[in-house]
Amino acid sequence: MKLSFFWQRILLFFGIAVALGACSTGPQITRTQDVSESADTPYKKILVITLFSSFDTRRYLEDEVVLHLAELGTDAVASTSMMNTRTPVTRSTFMAMVEKIDADAVLVTQLASLESKGTVKNMRPETTVNLRPTGYYNVFSIDVTEYLEPQSVEFEHSLVLVTELFSVRSQEKVWAIESKSRIVMNHEQVRDYAIIVDEAKAIAAHLSRDGLIAR
Repeated sequence: MKLSFFWQRILLFFGIAVALGACSTGPQITRTQDVSESADTPYKKILVITLFSSFDTRRYLEDEVVLHLAELGTDAVASTSMMNTRTPVTRSTFMAMVEKIDADAVLVTQLASLESKGTVKNMRPETTVNLRPTGYYNVFSIDVTEYLEPQSVEFEHSLVLVTELFSVRSQEKVWAIESKSRIVMNHEQVRDYAIIVDEAKAIAAHLSRDGLIAR
């Protein structure tokens, strides 16, 4: 069963996140472009950009990436800290930000794909038993009450994000990774920040591991 437009909006609004207690494997990182020989590394001031349909989603992920880069000793600025929901998401807008903060690199993350399917699950019924003796030897009266819950829907999502790093000096892409996550949740589980934190940690860690930022 394909995910409805409503559920796609819910996922994007809440940062493509899942609820606590949901099962996720995440994220599996693949380097899709090795560090370019022309890369002027290490980068010391990075403009962080996320391209999702929801402004809040962009802000959440950008802030986490900035936080984790700061923990690694790299200065970074979230693009959403210099714009609002009415600011046009255009190349000229971001170039003005680059000049304003004197960035030497631009990190761009965007949604590559989101595939979802739903499965109807039968809920476990609860039963109470009331056993009472009668006036006859070894004869009992039994009242059984069974409480049935409505069926639930379990969703499985396959999420792919692409993150690319661009050099301001050459204006060329110097590095790229692909992040894949598998998320299992029920229809009541829509909020959690954990997957955003995991994605941000992975991005920052791979930037450091590949020598793109000072270590």
